[in-house]
Amino acid sequence: MWRITVNNACVGSGSCVGVAPAHFELDDAEGRAHPINAEVEPSEAVQDAVDMCPMEAITITEV
Repeated sequence: MWRITVNNACVGSGSCVGVAPAHFELDDAEGRAHPINAEVEPSEAVQDAVDMCPMEAITITEV
């Protein structure tokens, strides 16, 4: 399993939502993205979201 974390560097660009909509959503109140589920099965889409984040705000760790 992977744990997805989005830190305060997130600016809400939405690239993660575009690449992995099943795993990320934008919070209008906070103006940033967050994972739909904090723990997920390893996924190429999640890895792509990490790689494409312009602020490098997304991290994944194995749990």
